[in-house]
Amino acid sequence: MPRPKSTASRRLYLQIADRLRTVMYQSDFTSQGRLPPERALAERLGVSRPSIREALVALELEGRVEIRMGSGVYLTQMQEAPGQSLPSEMGNSLSDIMGARAIFEGVIAALVAPLAKPRDIKALRTIYQSMEQACQSGQIPAGSDRAFHIRIAQMTGNEVLVQTVARLYDERRDPIAAALLEHYEPEDSWFTALYEHREILDAIEARDAIQAQAAMQRHLKLSLKRTMSRRDG
Repeated sequence: MPRPKSTASRRLYLQIADRLRTVMYQSDFTSQGRLPPERALAERLGVSRPSIREALVALELEGRVEIRMGSGVYLTQMQEAPGQSLPSEMGNSLSDIMGARAIFEGVIAALVAPLAKPRDIKALRTIYQSMEQACQSGQIPAGSDRAFHIRIAQMTGNEVLVQTVARLYDERRDPIAAALLEHYEPEDSWFTALYEHREILDAIEARDAIQAQAAMQRHLKLSLKRTMSRRDG
């Protein structure tokens, strides 16, 4: 019979969500059904605001709260006792995903830049142009974005690295990550990301390993920051 996961191995945002569920129905915790702001919650629980944000999104997926952008987070009509802990199937923390990507893809960019072949540069430039055209036409260039990152991994010739980059990228579709991006990713995020991709492309084209790694890590860290630091109202 499998053992239940210990609290220590449980994802942090789920641990925080469990803590919130035990107190948020208390009369002194909410004001007219509205939870305190993220900053106040973070201070009360002694955790970071990004972790609070992820926990609140998890609670929304459970149906216990409603996140109203520009207004706040409100209790729903679900008033029964907290019950069991939230399931782990919601996926990994977006912060953890992007942190892992920054490490893996930064190293990959440094590895491939000095050895980039003309055909590699051409392929990356074509993908970048497709991403640029999508942004200019008001479309979300998620397909081109994914292709850009995977194409860089393919330049290593290592299929395991390619699969790892693809898997980490696709975790943005997991429930918790997808909901966070839907709520908090800024509308102009892709135009900013487009500029950051250009910096990565330029560094690889210059065969500059240091700048390629720096540009890749900067892009992924800023991408997370744009989502996690957007005002919640």
